[in-house]
Amino acid sequence: MSPQTNGICERFHKSILNEFYQITFRKKLYATMEELQKDLDDWMDYYNNDRTHQGKMCCGRTPLETFLDGKSIWAEKKLVQI
Repeated sequence: MSPQTNGICERFHKSILNEFYQITFRKKLYATMEELQKDLDDWMDYYNNDRTHQGKMCCGRTPLETFLDGKSIWAEKKLVQI
């Protein structure tokens, strides 16, 4: 919907392409979509929970850590405003 959001989505698609698909398809032939989906789900778990990110908001944290930190900050601000 916005240029910033589109850029974030495009960067994520590039990460999936470079870090998952190009590597995976060189190493393995998939017989079913379910096999591919399982490997993609495993990679997504790694991407969100183990792999650190260097983006503007993450600053070396994982996306899950960034989300949880932001959630607690939002909760604190919400309590202060009431």
